[in-house]
Amino acid sequence: MQKNTIIAFALSGLVMLGWQYFFAAPQLEKQKQLIQEQKQAQTTPAPATPGAAPSAQPQSPNIPQPPAQPGAAQPPVAGAPVQQASRDSVIAGTPRLKINTPTLSGSIALKGGRIDDLSLVKYREKVDPKSPAIILLSPSGSPEPFYAEFGWVPGAGATAKVPNATTDWRQDGTGELSVGKPAKLIYDNGEGLEFHRTIAVDEKYLFTITDEVVNKSAAAITLFPYALISRHGTPHTLGYYILHEGLTGVFGDQGLKEKNYSDVEKEKEFRFDVTNGWLGITDKYWAAALLPDPAAKLAPARFLFGMLGTQKTYQADYLLDGVTVAPGATGKANARLFAGAKEVTTIDGYDKALNLNRFELLIDWGWFYFITKPVFWTLDYLYKLTGNFGIAILLITVIVKLLFFPLANKSYASMAKMKAVQPEMTKIRERFPDDKVKQQQAMMELYKTAKINPLAGCLPIVIQIPVFYSLYKVLFVTIEMRHTPFFGWIHDLSAPDPTNIFNLFGLIPVDPTTLPVIGTYLHLGVWPIIMGITMFFQMKLNPTPPDPTQKMIFDWMPLLFTFMLASFPAGLVIYWAWNNTLSVAQQSFIMSKNGAKVELFDNLKRDIGGLFGRKKTDGANDN
Repeated sequence: MQKNTIIAFALSGLVMLGWQYFFAAPQLEKQKQLIQEQKQAQTTPAPATPGAAPSAQPQSPNIPQPPAQPGAAQPPVAGAPVQQASRDSVIAGTPRLKINTPTLSGSIALKGGRIDDLSLVKYREKVDPKSPAIILLSPSGSPEPFYAEFGWVPGAGATAKVPNATTDWRQDGTGELSVGKPAKLIYDNGEGLEFHRTIAVDEKYLFTITDEVVNKSAAAITLFPYALISRHGTPHTLGYYILHEGLTGVFGDQGLKEKNYSDVEKEKEFRFDVTNGWLGITDKYWAAALLPDPAAKLAPARFLFGMLGTQKTYQADYLLDGVTVAPGATGKANARLFAGAKEVTTIDGYDKALNLNRFELLIDWGWFYFITKPVFWTLDYLYKLTGNFGIAILLITVIVKLLFFPLANKSYASMAKMKAVQPEMTKIRERFPDDKVKQQQAMMELYKTAKINPLAGCLPIVIQIPVFYSLYKVLFVTIEMRHTPFFGWIHDLSAPDPTNIFNLFGLIPVDPTTLPVIGTYLHLGVWPIIMGITMFFQMKLNPTPPDPTQKMIFDWMPLLFTFMLASFPAGLVIYWAWNNTLSVAQQSFIMSKNGAKVELFDNLKRDIGGLFGRKKTDGANDN
C-alpha cells in the first residue's frame, strides 16, 4: 500500500509538472511577450545599412514563372541584406493610395502596386478600446513585411517589359479607395503595352483586382497572370498543437493542406497543379488569402520558402494560364484577396457567395469539425439571445446536460448500487487481505451479480470530453470570443483568469509569475479555484474506491485539474465549474431516488477529521 501511494504521488506530480513545463508555462510566457514584441516592431526602427536611404525600395518577390520557361519556380536569389526602417517611415517614404472602409484602413503603394499597409480598425491589440488597432499587412523594408502583389509575367523567351516591385503606377483620378469607389492605376511600359489595374473593396475584407493589358504594339503578346502573398521573417506563433498558424489552402480534390513555417523552410516548395483552389497565410485570428476563380487552373499554386539577403521569406502564390493579346486588343485577368479577421459569418459568407472550395476551413475547426462548428453556432445563437457569451456558455452547459441526461442517469444509478454493496466489498478485502488476485476476482463477481459497472463514476466525465474539447477549440480559435467579457473581473473569456491567489488576488502589488524558476507554476485565479472545489465535491459524492492507489489518484485529481486549467481560457473554466455544479445536483438527486444515502458532507467531515488525526475504520460510513 505504501508503495502504491508513493507511485500515485509521483505520477500525479509528474503530470502536473509536465503540464506546467511543456504547455502552461511556455504559452503564458508567449502571451505576455507577443503584444509587447508587436508594438516594439511597429514603433522601433530596425538597424539600417550604413549610408542607405531612409526608406527601402520594395524587394522583388519570387514571381511564379510560366511552366515552359527553363529554371521555373526557383526560390529568390540571396542578395544584399534587406534595409529596415520603422513601419511608419517606410509608408511615408512612398506615394500611396489611401484605403478607408468601415473595417479597414491603410494604403496601397503606387511604387509596385502592392497592397501592403492594412489595419483592422474594429480590432484592438488589447481589451482597452483605446489600444492600437491590429496591423495585418506591412510593406517591404519595415520590420515585419507582409503584403500581396498581383501582375503579369511574360512567356518563355519573351522580353516584354511588365510591371514589377519598382514600377511607378499612376492613379487615374483622385480620392481614396473605399466601399463602392474603386480606384484605377495605370502604367505605360513605353513599348506599346499599357497596364490598367482596377481595385475594389467591399464593406468587410475582400479586395477585387482586375488587371488589363492594352496591346498598342504591332505584335501579339502572351502574358501569364500571377498573384502572391509574401511574408518576410519567421512570424511569432503561439505554438499550440490545436491551432495551425502558417501557410494553408484547399486545392481541388486534394483538399485542405496546412504547412507551418518550419515545414516550408525544410521542403523549400510545395507545389499543387489544380483547379478550384485557394491559398494564403494565416495567424490565429487574422489571415491573408488568394481567392482565384474556382474554374481557373492554377499551374501551379505553391507554398514557397526563400531568402532575401539574410531574411527568410514565406510565400503563397499561383500562376494562371497565359492570356494572348492581339494588336489593338485588351487582355484581362481577375484576382481576389481576402485580408482581415477570420469572422465565422464573414468567412462562410464569402465561401457561399463566391462558390469557393471550403473556404470555411481558413478557420481551424480541427478534426472534430462536425462537433466544433455546431458548438460555435449554438453559442453564437445563445449570445444573440442573451448579449453575453459567458451566459451563453452556462446555457450550453445545461443543454449538454439535458442531451446526456439518460446516459448520466444510468451511470449515477450504477454508482448508487455500488454504494449499496460497500459493506460486502469491505468484507471481501478483509477476507483476502494479502491475496490481491482473489480479492479482485471476488470483487468482479460481486459487480457481475449486482449488475454494477465499476467504471460508472468515470463515465460522466468521459462523455463530456468531446464537448469540452470542442468548446475549448471554439473559445481558442474563433475571433468572436476574443475580448468578450463575462461579469466582474473577467474581461476576456478567451484568456486565462487574470487573478492570482499567490498575490492575494492583487492585494500584494507583485506578479508572482515573473519569479525565477517557480514563477511559471504560480498562476492560479479565482475561477480555476472554484472549478477545483466543485470537482472536489463531485468526487466526494462517489463511493470510495476499494484500491488505495485509486483513492489517492481521485483525491488528488481536483488539485491537478485546478493547476492544469489555470492557464486555460476563462470561459472554459467557467463551463467546467458550472458543469460540475450541475453534476453534483443531478447525481445527488439520482442517488437519493435509488435509495443510496448522499454522503457528500459525511465524506468531507471524514476527510477533514483524517487531516487532524481522527481515525475511522475503512468503510465506517458505508452502511
